[in-house]
Amino acid sequence: MARPELVENAAGRLVPAEVNGAEQVPFRGVGGHRPSGRKAAPLIRTCLDYPEDGDKRVGSLREALEQVGLADGMVVSTHHHLRNGDAVANMVFEAAAEMGRRDLMWFPSASFPVHEPQIAHMESGVIHHIEGSMNGPLGDYCTAGRMRGLGVLRSHGGRWQAIQDGEVHIDVAVIAAPTADPFGNANALDGPAACGLLGFALADSIYAERVVVVTDNLVPFPCLPWQIQGNNVDVVVEVPSIGDPAKIVSGTTRITQSPDRLRIAELAARFCDAAGIVRDGFSFQAGAGGTTLAFAIFLRDIMRERGVAAAFARGGSTKYMVEMLREGLIGYILDGQTFDLDGVASMREDPRHVDTSPFTSYNFHGKGNFASMVDVAVLGATEVDVDFNANVVTHSDGRLLHGIGGWQNCLAARTTMLLVPSFRDRIPVIVDEVTTLCGPGELIDVVVTERGIAVNPRRQDLLDAVAGSGLPIRDIHDLKAELDRLCGAPQRIQRSRDPVAVVKWVDGTVLDTVWRIG
Repeated sequence: MARPELVENAAGRLVPAEVNGAEQVPFRGVGGHRPSGRKAAPLIRTCLDYPEDGDKRVGSLREALEQVGLADGMVVSTHHHLRNGDAVANMVFEAAAEMGRRDLMWFPSASFPVHEPQIAHMESGVIHHIEGSMNGPLGDYCTAGRMRGLGVLRSHGGRWQAIQDGEVHIDVAVIAAPTADPFGNANALDGPAACGLLGFALADSIYAERVVVVTDNLVPFPCLPWQIQGNNVDVVVEVPSIGDPAKIVSGTTRITQSPDRLRIAELAARFCDAAGIVRDGFSFQAGAGGTTLAFAIFLRDIMRERGVAAAFARGGSTKYMVEMLREGLIGYILDGQTFDLDGVASMREDPRHVDTSPFTSYNFHGKGNFASMVDVAVLGATEVDVDFNANVVTHSDGRLLHGIGGWQNCLAARTTMLLVPSFRDRIPVIVDEVTTLCGPGELIDVVVTERGIAVNPRRQDLLDAVAGSGLPIRDIHDLKAELDRLCGAPQRIQRSRDPVAVVKWVDGTVLDTVWRIG
Protein backbone atom coordinates (compact mmCIF):
# COMPACT_ATOMS: atom_id res chain seq x y z
CA MET A 1 0.00 0.00 0.00
CA ALA A 2 1.50 3.32 -1.08
CA ARG A 3 2.15 5.83 1.68
CA PRO A 4 -0.60 8.51 1.48
CA GLU A 5 -0.07 12.26 1.61
CA LEU A 6 -0.27 13.51 5.19
CA VAL A 7 -1.78 16.85 6.27
CA GLU A 8 -1.95 18.53 9.65
CA ASN A 9 -5.41 18.97 11.13
CA ALA A 10 -6.73 21.49 13.65
CA ALA A 11 -5.56 19.30 16.54
CA GLY A 12 -1.99 19.41 15.22
CA ARG A 13 -2.13 15.74 14.18
CA LEU A 14 -0.86 14.37 10.88
CA VAL A 15 -3.63 12.52 9.05
CA PRO A 16 -4.00 11.04 5.55
CA ALA A 17 -5.54 13.32 2.95
CA GLU A 18 -7.06 10.23 1.34
CA VAL A 19 -8.31 7.01 2.95
CA ASN A 20 -9.01 3.90 0.89
CA GLY A 21 -9.34 5.97 -2.25
CA ALA A 22 -11.71 8.58 -0.77
CA GLU A 23 -10.71 12.20 -0.16
CA GLN A 24 -10.98 13.17 3.51
CA VAL A 25 -11.79 16.28 5.52
CA PRO A 26 -9.21 16.79 8.29
CA PHE A 27 -10.55 17.59 11.76
CA ARG A 28 -11.43 21.30 11.87
CA GLY A 29 -11.94 21.65 15.60
CA VAL A 30 -14.94 20.92 17.79
CA GLY A 31 -17.97 22.31 15.97
CA GLY A 32 -15.81 23.39 13.05
CA HIS A 33 -17.36 21.25 10.29
CA ARG A 34 -20.88 21.42 8.90
CA PRO A 35 -22.21 18.83 6.46
CA SER A 36 -23.79 19.56 3.10
CA GLY A 37 -25.82 17.58 0.60
CA ARG A 38 -28.60 15.06 1.10
CA LYS A 39 -28.82 11.78 2.92
CA ALA A 40 -27.95 8.64 1.01
CA ALA A 41 -30.57 6.07 0.05
CA PRO A 42 -30.74 2.58 -1.45
CA LEU A 43 -32.40 1.87 -4.77
CA ILE A 44 -36.18 1.74 -4.94
CA ARG A 45 -37.50 -1.81 -4.75
CA THR A 46 -40.90 -3.26 -5.70
CA CYS A 47 -43.15 -5.86 -4.09
CA LEU A 48 -43.30 -7.52 -7.54
CA ASP A 49 -39.91 -9.06 -6.79
CA TYR A 50 -40.81 -10.49 -3.36
CA PRO A 51 -43.07 -13.39 -2.32
CA GLU A 52 -46.76 -12.47 -2.06
CA ASP A 53 -47.14 -14.74 0.98
CA GLY A 54 -44.37 -12.82 2.74
CA ASP A 55 -42.13 -15.85 3.21
CA LYS A 56 -38.59 -14.73 2.34
CA ARG A 57 -36.78 -17.78 3.68
CA VAL A 58 -33.99 -19.54 1.83
CA GLY A 59 -32.19 -22.71 2.82
CA SER A 60 -28.71 -21.45 3.70
CA LEU A 61 -26.60 -18.36 4.24
CA ARG A 62 -24.68 -19.07 1.05
CA GLU A 63 -27.95 -19.22 -0.88
CA ALA A 64 -28.96 -15.91 0.68
CA LEU A 65 -25.67 -14.25 -0.32
CA GLU A 66 -26.04 -15.57 -3.84
CA GLN A 67 -29.61 -14.29 -4.03
CA VAL A 68 -28.62 -10.77 -2.97
CA GLY A 69 -25.75 -10.76 -5.47
CA LEU A 70 -22.66 -10.67 -3.27
CA ALA A 71 -19.79 -9.78 -5.61
CA ASP A 72 -16.09 -8.94 -5.44
CA GLY A 73 -15.24 -5.60 -3.82
CA MET A 74 -18.58 -5.13 -2.07
CA VAL A 75 -19.14 -3.68 1.41
CA VAL A 76 -20.56 -6.20 3.87
CA SER A 77 -21.84 -5.06 7.27
CA THR A 78 -22.60 -6.87 10.52
CA HIS A 79 -23.52 -5.75 14.03
CA HIS A 80 -21.99 -6.54 17.42
CA HIS A 81 -24.92 -6.89 19.83
CA LEU A 82 -23.90 -10.55 20.23
CA ARG A 83 -20.43 -9.37 21.29
CA ASN A 84 -17.88 -12.15 21.83
CA GLY A 85 -20.59 -14.77 21.33
CA ASP A 86 -21.29 -13.80 17.72
CA ALA A 87 -21.19 -16.63 15.18
CA VAL A 88 -22.81 -14.91 12.21
CA ALA A 89 -19.98 -12.66 10.97
CA ASN A 90 -17.68 -15.67 10.76
CA MET A 91 -20.38 -17.61 8.88
CA VAL A 92 -20.71 -14.78 6.36
CA PHE A 93 -17.07 -14.76 5.33
CA GLU A 94 -16.79 -18.53 5.36
CA ALA A 95 -19.66 -18.57 2.85
CA ALA A 96 -18.06 -15.75 0.84
CA ALA A 97 -14.81 -17.73 0.67
CA GLU A 98 -16.69 -20.81 -0.55
CA MET A 99 -18.28 -18.63 -3.25
CA GLY A 100 -14.83 -17.41 -4.36
CA ARG A 101 -15.53 -13.76 -3.53
CA ARG A 102 -12.59 -11.42 -2.98
CA ASP A 103 -11.66 -7.93 -1.81
CA LEU A 104 -14.72 -7.44 0.38
CA MET A 105 -14.73 -4.58 2.85
CA TRP A 106 -16.04 -5.68 6.25
CA PHE A 107 -17.99 -2.93 8.01
CA PRO A 108 -18.85 -4.16 11.52
CA SER A 109 -20.26 -1.96 14.24
CA ALA A 110 -17.47 -3.57 16.29
CA SER A 111 -15.38 -6.73 16.30
CA PHE A 112 -14.27 -9.03 19.10
CA PRO A 113 -11.66 -11.77 19.65
CA VAL A 114 -14.23 -14.31 18.40
CA HIS A 115 -13.72 -12.77 14.95
CA GLU A 116 -10.06 -13.77 14.75
CA PRO A 117 -10.88 -16.16 11.82
CA GLN A 118 -11.25 -13.05 9.63
CA ILE A 119 -7.46 -12.78 9.68
CA ALA A 120 -7.26 -15.89 7.52
CA HIS A 121 -9.77 -14.31 5.13
CA MET A 122 -7.65 -11.16 4.92
CA GLU A 123 -4.58 -13.28 4.24
CA SER A 124 -6.39 -15.17 1.47
CA GLY A 125 -7.84 -12.03 -0.11
CA VAL A 126 -11.51 -12.60 0.72
CA ILE A 127 -11.52 -9.49 2.97
CA HIS A 128 -9.58 -6.47 1.76
CA HIS A 129 -9.80 -4.42 4.97
CA ILE A 130 -11.99 -3.57 7.96
CA GLU A 131 -13.69 -0.27 8.69
CA GLY A 132 -14.86 -0.70 12.24
CA SER A 133 -13.58 -1.06 15.77
CA MET A 134 -10.96 -3.78 16.08
CA ASN A 135 -10.33 -5.53 19.37
CA GLY A 136 -7.63 -8.04 20.30
CA PRO A 137 -6.12 -10.11 17.47
CA LEU A 138 -7.63 -8.00 14.68
CA GLY A 139 -6.23 -4.84 16.27
CA ASP A 140 -2.78 -6.41 16.44
CA TYR A 141 -3.06 -7.51 12.80
CA CYS A 142 -3.97 -3.98 11.71
CA THR A 143 -1.28 -2.28 13.83
CA ALA A 144 1.37 -4.53 12.30
CA GLY A 145 0.47 -3.06 8.90
CA ARG A 146 -0.80 -6.32 7.45
CA MET A 147 -4.18 -5.09 6.16
CA ARG A 148 -4.24 -4.06 2.51
CA GLY A 149 -6.38 -1.00 3.26
CA LEU A 150 -6.54 1.48 6.13
CA GLY A 151 -8.73 0.70 9.10
CA VAL A 152 -11.30 3.37 9.92
CA LEU A 153 -12.36 3.70 13.55
CA ARG A 154 -15.67 5.43 14.16
CA SER A 155 -17.88 5.97 17.16
CA HIS A 156 -21.33 4.38 17.18
CA GLY A 157 -22.81 7.73 16.18
CA GLY A 158 -20.04 8.26 13.64
CA ARG A 159 -20.89 4.95 11.98
CA TRP A 160 -24.53 6.03 11.56
CA GLN A 161 -23.33 9.39 10.24
CA ALA A 162 -21.05 7.69 7.71
CA ILE A 163 -23.88 5.48 6.45
CA GLN A 164 -26.55 8.17 6.21
CA ASP A 165 -24.14 10.70 4.64
CA GLY A 166 -23.08 8.21 1.95
CA GLU A 167 -19.48 8.03 3.16
CA VAL A 168 -19.92 4.25 3.37
CA HIS A 169 -22.41 2.55 1.07
CA ILE A 170 -23.38 -0.90 2.33
CA ASP A 171 -23.98 -3.42 -0.42
CA VAL A 172 -25.05 -6.32 1.80
CA ALA A 173 -26.07 -6.05 5.46
CA VAL A 174 -26.27 -9.27 7.44
CA ILE A 175 -28.27 -8.91 10.66
CA ALA A 176 -28.02 -11.58 13.34
CA ALA A 177 -31.52 -11.62 14.87
CA PRO A 178 -32.32 -13.51 18.09
CA THR A 179 -35.97 -13.65 16.95
CA ALA A 180 -37.45 -13.15 13.49
CA ASP A 181 -40.41 -14.12 11.34
CA PRO A 182 -40.33 -15.35 7.71
CA PHE A 183 -41.05 -11.81 6.44
CA GLY A 184 -37.92 -10.41 8.12
CA ASN A 185 -39.38 -8.58 11.11
CA ALA A 186 -36.90 -9.10 13.93
CA ASN A 187 -36.07 -8.27 17.53
CA ALA A 188 -33.59 -9.31 20.19
CA LEU A 189 -35.93 -9.70 23.15
CA ASP A 190 -36.45 -13.47 23.00
CA GLY A 191 -34.70 -16.62 21.87
CA PRO A 192 -31.57 -18.43 23.05
CA ALA A 193 -29.35 -15.54 21.86
CA ALA A 194 -31.52 -12.70 23.23
CA CYS A 195 -29.41 -9.56 23.61
CA GLY A 196 -32.10 -6.93 24.16
CA LEU A 197 -32.09 -4.79 21.04
CA LEU A 198 -30.73 -4.38 17.51
CA GLY A 199 -30.14 -0.63 17.37
CA PHE A 200 -26.62 -0.94 15.94
CA ALA A 201 -28.06 -2.74 12.90
CA LEU A 202 -30.90 -0.31 12.31
CA ALA A 203 -28.99 2.01 9.94
CA ASP A 204 -27.79 -1.02 8.00
CA SER A 205 -31.38 -2.19 7.51
CA ILE A 206 -32.50 1.25 6.31
CA TYR A 207 -29.62 2.24 4.01
CA ALA A 208 -28.08 -1.00 2.70
CA GLU A 209 -28.83 -2.12 -0.85
CA ARG A 210 -29.62 -5.64 0.32
CA VAL A 211 -30.44 -6.98 3.79
CA VAL A 212 -30.19 -10.54 5.07
CA VAL A 213 -31.67 -11.54 8.43
CA VAL A 214 -30.15 -14.62 10.08
CA THR A 215 -32.00 -16.15 13.05
CA ASP A 216 -32.05 -19.23 15.24
CA ASN A 217 -35.52 -18.48 16.63
CA LEU A 218 -38.06 -18.27 13.80
CA VAL A 219 -41.56 -17.33 14.94
CA PRO A 220 -44.81 -16.97 12.99
CA PHE A 221 -45.62 -13.57 11.45
CA PRO A 222 -45.82 -11.04 13.00
CA CYS A 223 -42.69 -10.91 15.16
CA LEU A 224 -43.54 -8.21 17.70
CA PRO A 225 -42.24 -5.76 18.57
CA TRP A 226 -40.22 -5.40 15.37
CA GLN A 227 -36.95 -3.61 16.02
CA ILE A 228 -36.00 -4.38 12.41
CA GLN A 229 -38.83 -4.03 9.89
CA GLY A 230 -39.29 -6.82 7.38
CA ASN A 231 -40.11 -4.27 4.67
CA ASN A 232 -36.38 -3.47 4.65
CA VAL A 233 -35.31 -7.13 4.46
CA ASP A 234 -34.61 -9.13 1.31
CA VAL A 235 -33.93 -12.63 2.63
CA VAL A 236 -34.35 -14.62 5.85
CA VAL A 237 -32.11 -17.54 6.85
CA GLU A 238 -32.70 -19.93 9.73
CA VAL A 239 -29.57 -21.48 11.26
CA PRO A 240 -29.02 -23.75 14.28
CA SER A 241 -27.32 -21.00 16.31
CA ILE A 242 -26.41 -17.35 15.77
CA GLY A 243 -24.16 -17.21 18.82
CA ASP A 244 -23.07 -18.47 22.22
CA PRO A 245 -25.42 -17.04 24.88
CA ALA A 246 -22.74 -17.44 27.57
CA LYS A 247 -20.54 -14.93 25.72
CA ILE A 248 -23.29 -12.54 24.65
CA VAL A 249 -24.50 -11.56 28.10
CA SER A 250 -23.66 -12.91 31.52
CA GLY A 251 -25.92 -13.60 34.43
CA THR A 252 -23.90 -11.16 36.54
CA THR A 253 -21.81 -8.12 35.75
CA ARG A 254 -19.11 -7.70 38.38
CA ILE A 255 -18.37 -4.59 40.38
CA THR A 256 -14.65 -4.03 40.86
CA GLN A 257 -13.16 -5.37 44.09
CA SER A 258 -9.97 -3.30 43.70
CA PRO A 259 -9.61 -0.84 46.60
CA ASP A 260 -8.05 1.74 44.25
CA ARG A 261 -10.86 1.48 41.72
CA LEU A 262 -13.52 1.54 44.43
CA ARG A 263 -11.93 4.77 45.69
CA ILE A 264 -12.06 6.21 42.16
CA ALA A 265 -15.76 5.32 41.88
CA GLU A 266 -16.57 6.80 45.28
CA LEU A 267 -14.66 10.02 44.56
CA ALA A 268 -16.53 10.40 41.26
CA ALA A 269 -19.93 10.00 42.92
CA ARG A 270 -18.98 12.41 45.71
CA PHE A 271 -17.80 14.92 43.09
CA CYS A 272 -21.16 14.74 41.30
CA ASP A 273 -22.89 15.39 44.62
CA ALA A 274 -20.61 18.27 45.65
CA ALA A 275 -20.88 19.89 42.20
CA GLY A 276 -24.68 19.96 42.42
CA ILE A 277 -25.17 17.51 39.57
CA VAL A 278 -27.16 15.07 41.74
CA ARG A 279 -30.54 16.74 41.98
CA ASP A 280 -34.12 15.82 41.23
CA GLY A 281 -34.62 15.30 37.50
CA PHE A 282 -30.93 15.02 36.52
CA SER A 283 -29.66 12.45 34.00
CA PHE A 284 -26.57 10.29 33.77
CA GLN A 285 -24.75 7.70 31.72
CA ALA A 286 -22.39 5.09 33.16
CA GLY A 287 -20.94 2.02 31.50
CA ALA A 288 -20.67 -1.64 32.44
CA GLY A 289 -17.02 -1.75 33.47
CA GLY A 290 -16.15 -2.67 37.04
CA THR A 291 -15.34 0.90 38.11
CA THR A 292 -18.35 2.53 36.47
CA LEU A 293 -20.62 -0.13 37.97
CA ALA A 294 -19.25 0.79 41.38
CA PHE A 295 -19.86 4.46 40.58
CA ALA A 296 -23.52 3.64 39.90
CA ILE A 297 -23.81 1.98 43.33
CA PHE A 298 -22.26 4.96 45.13
CA LEU A 299 -24.47 7.31 43.11
CA ARG A 300 -27.55 5.26 44.05
CA ASP A 301 -26.75 5.60 47.74
CA ILE A 302 -26.36 9.38 47.42
CA MET A 303 -29.66 9.62 45.52
CA ARG A 304 -31.42 7.67 48.27
CA GLU A 305 -29.91 9.91 50.93
CA ARG A 306 -30.86 13.09 49.04
CA GLY A 307 -34.34 11.76 48.15
CA VAL A 308 -33.89 12.55 44.46
CA ALA A 309 -34.58 10.62 41.26
CA ALA A 310 -33.05 10.85 37.79
CA ALA A 311 -35.39 11.71 34.92
CA PHE A 312 -33.57 9.18 32.76
CA ALA A 313 -30.38 7.21 32.49
CA ARG A 314 -28.57 6.30 29.31
CA GLY A 315 -27.50 2.66 28.95
CA GLY A 316 -25.71 0.16 28.35
CA SER A 317 -27.90 -1.25 31.03
CA THR A 318 -27.01 -3.66 33.80
CA LYS A 319 -28.94 -5.22 36.64
CA TYR A 320 -27.90 -2.33 38.88
CA MET A 321 -29.49 0.23 36.58
CA VAL A 322 -32.57 -2.00 36.29
CA GLU A 323 -32.85 -2.16 40.09
CA MET A 324 -32.71 1.65 40.23
CA LEU A 325 -35.49 1.83 37.63
CA ARG A 326 -37.67 -0.55 39.66
CA GLU A 327 -36.95 1.37 42.86
CA GLY A 328 -38.07 4.62 41.28
CA LEU A 329 -34.61 6.23 41.32
CA ILE A 330 -34.69 6.44 37.50
CA GLY A 331 -37.72 7.43 35.42
CA TYR A 332 -36.61 5.79 32.18
CA ILE A 333 -33.66 3.84 30.81
CA LEU A 334 -32.82 4.90 27.27
CA ASP A 335 -30.75 1.91 26.28
CA GLY A 336 -28.26 1.38 23.47
CA GLN A 337 -27.28 -2.15 24.50
CA THR A 338 -27.91 -4.51 27.37
CA PHE A 339 -24.95 -6.00 29.21
CA ASP A 340 -26.62 -8.70 31.27
CA LEU A 341 -29.70 -10.89 31.47
CA ASP A 342 -31.48 -8.50 33.83
CA GLY A 343 -31.21 -5.77 31.20
CA VAL A 344 -32.67 -8.05 28.51
CA ALA A 345 -35.59 -9.08 30.74
CA SER A 346 -36.27 -5.48 31.78
CA MET A 347 -36.37 -4.28 28.18
CA ARG A 348 -38.76 -7.09 27.32
CA GLU A 349 -41.10 -6.46 30.26
CA ASP A 350 -40.91 -2.80 31.30
CA PRO A 351 -42.16 -0.05 28.93
CA ARG A 352 -39.95 2.44 30.79
CA HIS A 353 -36.88 0.54 29.54
CA VAL A 354 -36.65 1.81 25.99
CA ASP A 355 -34.47 0.52 23.16
CA THR A 356 -32.67 3.27 21.24
CA SER A 357 -30.34 3.47 18.26
CA PRO A 358 -27.26 5.56 17.42
CA PHE A 359 -29.59 7.80 15.38
CA THR A 360 -31.55 8.99 18.39
CA SER A 361 -28.67 8.83 20.84
CA TYR A 362 -25.50 9.82 19.04
CA ASN A 363 -25.73 10.81 15.37
CA PHE A 364 -24.06 14.22 15.04
CA HIS A 365 -25.62 14.93 11.65
CA GLY A 366 -29.19 14.95 12.90
CA LYS A 367 -31.60 17.48 14.35
CA GLY A 368 -30.15 17.04 17.83
CA ASN A 369 -29.53 13.86 19.81
CA PHE A 370 -29.76 12.56 23.36
CA ALA A 371 -26.04 12.80 24.17
CA SER A 372 -26.00 16.55 24.82
CA MET A 373 -29.04 16.26 27.12
CA VAL A 374 -27.18 14.09 29.65
CA ASP A 375 -26.01 15.90 32.78
CA VAL A 376 -23.03 13.66 33.48
CA ALA A 377 -21.34 10.88 31.54
CA VAL A 378 -18.85 8.64 33.33
CA LEU A 379 -16.30 6.97 31.04
CA GLY A 380 -12.89 5.31 30.98
CA ALA A 381 -9.73 5.84 28.91
CA THR A 382 -6.39 4.22 28.18
CA GLU A 383 -4.51 7.56 28.41
CA VAL A 384 -5.20 11.18 29.34
CA ASP A 385 -2.74 13.99 28.77
CA VAL A 386 -2.11 17.22 30.64
CA ASP A 387 -4.38 19.09 28.22
CA PHE A 388 -7.22 16.64 29.06
CA ASN A 389 -7.08 15.02 25.61
CA ALA A 390 -7.91 11.32 25.88
CA ASN A 391 -7.23 8.04 24.09
CA VAL A 392 -9.41 4.91 24.10
CA VAL A 393 -8.20 2.86 21.11
CA THR A 394 -4.46 2.31 21.64
CA HIS A 395 -2.15 1.82 24.57
CA SER A 396 1.06 3.76 25.12
CA ASP A 397 2.92 1.22 22.98
CA GLY A 398 0.74 2.19 20.00
CA ARG A 399 -1.04 -1.16 19.74
CA LEU A 400 -4.64 -0.93 18.55
CA LEU A 401 -6.59 -2.96 21.10
CA HIS A 402 -9.94 -1.26 21.71
CA GLY A 403 -12.88 0.28 19.88
CA ILE A 404 -14.38 3.73 20.31
CA GLY A 405 -17.98 2.60 20.83
CA GLY A 406 -20.17 5.46 22.02
CA TRP A 407 -17.30 7.04 23.96
CA GLN A 408 -16.74 10.01 21.64
CA ASN A 409 -20.47 10.70 21.44
CA CYS A 410 -20.79 10.82 25.23
CA LEU A 411 -18.32 13.72 25.35
CA ALA A 412 -21.26 15.96 24.40
CA ALA A 413 -22.67 15.53 27.92
CA ARG A 414 -22.88 18.63 30.09
CA THR A 415 -20.16 17.16 32.32
CA THR A 416 -17.83 14.42 31.13
CA MET A 417 -15.82 12.49 33.71
CA LEU A 418 -13.03 10.00 33.03
CA LEU A 419 -12.48 7.42 35.76
CA VAL A 420 -8.95 6.04 35.35
CA PRO A 421 -6.28 4.43 37.54
CA SER A 422 -3.09 6.44 37.88
CA PHE A 423 -1.10 3.72 36.13
CA ARG A 424 -1.47 0.27 34.59
CA ASP A 425 1.40 -2.21 34.78
CA ARG A 426 3.53 0.64 36.16
CA ILE A 427 2.87 2.71 33.04
CA PRO A 428 1.34 6.12 33.89
CA VAL A 429 -2.10 6.79 32.46
CA ILE A 430 -1.58 10.56 32.65
CA VAL A 431 0.96 11.56 30.01
CA ASP A 432 2.35 14.65 28.28
CA GLU A 433 0.61 13.80 25.00
CA VAL A 434 -1.76 10.95 24.23
CA THR A 435 -0.52 8.32 21.78
CA THR A 436 -3.76 8.51 19.78
CA LEU A 437 -6.21 11.37 20.05
CA CYS A 438 -9.81 10.18 20.38
CA GLY A 439 -11.37 12.98 22.42
CA PRO A 440 -10.38 16.69 22.40
CA GLY A 441 -9.54 18.01 25.85
CA GLU A 442 -11.99 20.87 25.67
CA LEU A 443 -14.81 18.31 25.97
CA ILE A 444 -13.38 16.41 28.95
CA ASP A 445 -14.19 18.10 32.23
CA VAL A 446 -12.96 15.92 35.08
CA VAL A 447 -10.35 13.17 35.47
CA VAL A 448 -10.77 11.04 38.60
CA THR A 449 -7.90 8.85 39.85
CA GLU A 450 -7.26 7.16 43.19
CA ARG A 451 -4.65 9.88 43.85
CA GLY A 452 -6.93 12.82 43.28
CA ILE A 453 -9.35 14.62 40.98
CA ALA A 454 -8.21 16.94 38.19
CA VAL A 455 -10.76 19.45 36.90
CA ASN A 456 -10.29 21.03 33.50
CA PRO A 457 -9.41 24.73 34.05
CA ARG A 458 -12.03 25.57 31.43
CA ARG A 459 -14.67 24.47 33.97
CA GLN A 460 -14.25 27.17 36.58
CA ASP A 461 -17.90 26.62 37.48
CA LEU A 462 -17.10 23.09 38.64
CA LEU A 463 -14.00 24.25 40.52
CA ASP A 464 -16.08 26.88 42.31
CA ALA A 465 -18.84 24.37 43.09
CA VAL A 466 -16.54 21.84 44.79
CA ALA A 467 -14.38 24.40 46.63
CA GLY A 468 -14.42 23.56 50.32
CA SER A 469 -15.89 20.11 49.71
CA GLY A 470 -12.91 18.28 51.15
CA LEU A 471 -12.42 16.39 47.90
CA PRO A 472 -8.78 15.91 46.77
CA ILE A 473 -8.82 18.38 43.88
CA ARG A 474 -5.41 18.52 42.20
CA ASP A 475 -3.77 20.13 39.20
CA ILE A 476 -3.32 17.53 36.46
CA HIS A 477 0.34 18.55 36.03
CA ASP A 478 0.97 17.77 39.70
CA LEU A 479 -0.66 14.37 39.29
CA LYS A 480 1.54 13.61 36.31
CA ALA A 481 4.69 14.71 38.13
CA GLU A 482 3.86 12.40 41.05
CA LEU A 483 3.32 9.46 38.69
CA ASP A 484 6.61 10.15 36.91
CA ARG A 485 8.40 10.09 40.26
CA LEU A 486 6.77 6.76 41.12
CA CYS A 487 7.05 5.02 37.75
CA GLY A 488 9.78 6.92 35.96
CA ALA A 489 9.08 9.17 33.00
CA PRO A 490 7.85 6.93 30.16
CA GLN A 491 10.01 6.58 27.08
CA ARG A 492 8.41 7.91 23.93
CA ILE A 493 7.64 5.11 21.51
CA GLN A 494 9.28 5.40 18.11
CA ARG A 495 6.72 4.63 15.45
CA SER A 496 6.85 4.45 11.69
CA ARG A 497 5.35 7.07 9.42
CA ASP A 498 3.13 4.43 7.84
CA PRO A 499 -0.58 4.85 8.68
CA VAL A 500 -2.53 1.66 9.35
CA ALA A 501 -5.81 3.24 10.50
CA VAL A 502 -7.49 6.56 11.15
CA VAL A 503 -9.73 7.77 13.96
CA LYS A 504 -12.75 9.72 12.78
CA TRP A 505 -14.40 12.43 14.83
CA VAL A 506 -18.19 12.42 15.34
CA ASP A 507 -18.69 14.72 12.33
CA GLY A 508 -16.82 12.45 9.91
CA THR A 509 -13.57 14.45 9.85
CA VAL A 510 -10.23 12.73 10.47
CA LEU A 511 -9.04 13.30 14.03
CA ASP A 512 -5.88 11.20 14.23
CA THR A 513 -3.81 8.39 12.74
CA VAL A 514 -2.80 5.00 14.08
CA TRP A 515 0.72 4.17 12.90
CA ARG A 516 2.32 0.85 12.09
CA ILE A 517 4.45 -0.66 14.83
CA GLY A 518 6.74 -3.70 14.94
